[in-house]
Amino acid sequence: MRDLKYAARTLWRSPAFTAVAVISLALGIGANTAIFQLLDAVRLRTLPVKSPEQLVELQIGDMTHARGNWLRESGFTNPLWEQIRQRQQVFSETFAWADDGFNISSDRETRNASGLWVSGNLFEGLGVRAILGRVFTAADDRRGCGLTGAVISYGFWQREFGGSPSVIGRKIKLDQSSVEVIGVTPADFFGLEVGRQFDVALPVCAAKDRLDSGTTWWLTVLGRLKPGVSLTEAGAQLQAISPGIFETTLPADYPPVSVKGYLAMKLNAIPAGGGLSRLRDQYSMPLTLLLSIAGLVLLIACANLANLMLARAAGREREIAVRLAVGASRAQLIQQLMIEGLLLAIAGAGAALFLARELSRFLVTFLSSGNRSIFLDDRPDWRVFVFAASLAVLTCVLFALAPALRSTRGQASDALKSGSRGTTAGREQFGLRRILVAGQIALSLVLIVGALLFVRSFRNLSTLEPGFRENGILIANVGYGRDVPDNRLPFIRRDAVERVRAIPGVEDAAETGSIPISGNSWTNNMWMDGSDSGHGREISRSLVGAGYFRMIGTALIAGREFNERDTHASENVAVVSEEFVRRFSLGPNPVGEKFWIEKTPFAPQTAVEIIGVAKNSKYSNLRQEFMPVAFFPLSQFPQPLRGGSILIRSDAPLDRLTPAIRRALGETSPDIQYSFSVFKTRIEQSLLRERLMAILSGLFGALAVLLASVGLYGVISYTVARRTNEIGIRIALGASRGSVIGLVLRETGVLLGAGVGVGIVISLAVGRAVRSLLFGLEASDPLTLVAAGTALAVVALLASYLPARRASMVDPAIALRGE
Repeated sequence: MRDLKYAARTLWRSPAFTAVAVISLALGIGANTAIFQLLDAVRLRTLPVKSPEQLVELQIGDMTHARGNWLRESGFTNPLWEQIRQRQQVFSETFAWADDGFNISSDRETRNASGLWVSGNLFEGLGVRAILGRVFTAADDRRGCGLTGAVISYGFWQREFGGSPSVIGRKIKLDQSSVEVIGVTPADFFGLEVGRQFDVALPVCAAKDRLDSGTTWWLTVLGRLKPGVSLTEAGAQLQAISPGIFETTLPADYPPVSVKGYLAMKLNAIPAGGGLSRLRDQYSMPLTLLLSIAGLVLLIACANLANLMLARAAGREREIAVRLAVGASRAQLIQQLMIEGLLLAIAGAGAALFLARELSRFLVTFLSSGNRSIFLDDRPDWRVFVFAASLAVLTCVLFALAPALRSTRGQASDALKSGSRGTTAGREQFGLRRILVAGQIALSLVLIVGALLFVRSFRNLSTLEPGFRENGILIANVGYGRDVPDNRLPFIRRDAVERVRAIPGVEDAAETGSIPISGNSWTNNMWMDGSDSGHGREISRSLVGAGYFRMIGTALIAGREFNERDTHASENVAVVSEEFVRRFSLGPNPVGEKFWIEKTPFAPQTAVEIIGVAKNSKYSNLRQEFMPVAFFPLSQFPQPLRGGSILIRSDAPLDRLTPAIRRALGETSPDIQYSFSVFKTRIEQSLLRERLMAILSGLFGALAVLLASVGLYGVISYTVARRTNEIGIRIALGASRGSVIGLVLRETGVLLGAGVGVGIVISLAVGRAVRSLLFGLEASDPLTLVAAGTALAVVALLASYLPARRASMVDPAIALRGE
């Protein structure tokens, strides 16, 4: 307690040092804790359910020959799920679920709720009980069940019903049906997908249009291992029953070329205690990398504080010597200095917890920008607490132990000699300080290189020419009600586009079945007329309306685009991309040539005539190379489409444009439902990961440079102080100010050269780890390395110039008198 009180008084008397130390630690520990907290929520935590370690996810090993409609990657069809449920013998419970969105709006503008389709035993199998009413049971999940009830989440109950205890039995509108609420789940149960909180759950049996489809891949299947059954044993049993399951579920209309591959598919099992997450797949590596970057910042902060502590220890040599001389043991002095460090670490960690919470909220808000809603339980658990506490103790050891050991090694008699020019301990401390500064420079260079790579990569993506117009386009996502007859749909769709196009201020409008850069893709095997399907290629396809290319600004380099004459009654036509032409080696003008599309569960093998060639444009995401794409007219699609999007090009303000579009769609049909989004915003949202890496790596890089410059400033100032008499003699003998400044800056050059050299080696060594996150440049990009080294050199020289200038203005008489 005596040491603690003394340490507190000592730090209170040095407010500048204490403030720098606490702020540096708060930034270092806070950034690490915030990113670890997010990584913990995304990757490390288990689901809030009973015995999550017993849960496994069933997957199909090779889905190359799976054909049909994909609503979820690695999904199952309902016939497959039913066969698995009947035949498996290694799980005490098996259950299935699928995510979806339900419109809960009572007017025509849609307002979506996050939905789940769940098998009847899902809640029971997970051990989730209702806090009001009841959850589904196996009896609720029977063929032909209909919408007999809905289970809602705690968050939806609070948001939509104000937490009313009388919610059970009340009706909610889902799409165009009214459903009774039968139960409310606990607050800590968010669903089974990390990053996505469900609002409403319905039984799988109510999704009537998907139950018998053997080509709609939409369900995720989970199982709970029986006691004593290992994951390996479960996988072996699933492999054994796979042939019978796939033979039984083979759809009658399956494409013949894929039948053999379908029958050869095998089931396997992977751990699922942490739930499933698209967010995890997308952000695990960036968050781990950001945690490593923040760790380097903390290491630089510790080196900086160790430098400050060494400088303080050098100034307290006489105090320490006096203590040693009057009987203090070395262990007591080390304890005293360590307690000072621990007090700083505790103060820094306390400030870091507040900073971590705010930064964590910022990160979640950042990832949830626009229409992308992210749910993460950011409440700190024991892992976050242990992580932050461990960092505090580690920083204390890193920046306090070495100075304490160094400060107590000198002889008391040396420090007490009047006029002593420095003890051996002092000289050793200065050598250690130089090593620490060189290390700071090396780590700072690594962070600057990383920041420049991510910033330049983001710039390459954001300035990329995608092959279409990005600005001034509004997306109206349109749904046509079930009450509209199939034979009326084409006319209503055409009328809707024409009415929107006629709105004052609208330059053009066109339909599309898939929005570019949406992350969605659709491919089929295609081959040119005159060859067979064995010479085909997997080609991306898109459905668009008349005038689409003109509206979105994609130029046609040959032929024409679609018009109102392209109907079911006319010949099947397509506009293909330049890359399509290149892949099939079709020559400069392939207009008039024909190709074939493989048989699918929705359409027979079809011949299509090429009527135009469009310039290449990005398809699914900006990172992809230009894909071969075949565009087909919506008006020729064999099935009636009750959804899609109208792209509207206009420079009119949104607050004037959207009401006019609402009126136009309402005049077309009272059954049309719609929602709006901005095309440019959606493209920007597709680069959230890259923007996050650019912003945070840039901030951490700047912080590292600032800390390194402070450390360098301290070392050069100490150098000048130690060499004041030498500098005075040089000036007395005729040395110019420029030569004195050069003398001091040479010290900087040595430290800078050593640090930059080591930093480049480290940067090249770790560059392989970030290669997959870069775009348009290599991790060893010479320009980036040169720019980083130059920027660090400029900052280092600026930090050293003030001490160097101060040295050049030393009065020789004063310096010699001091000697």
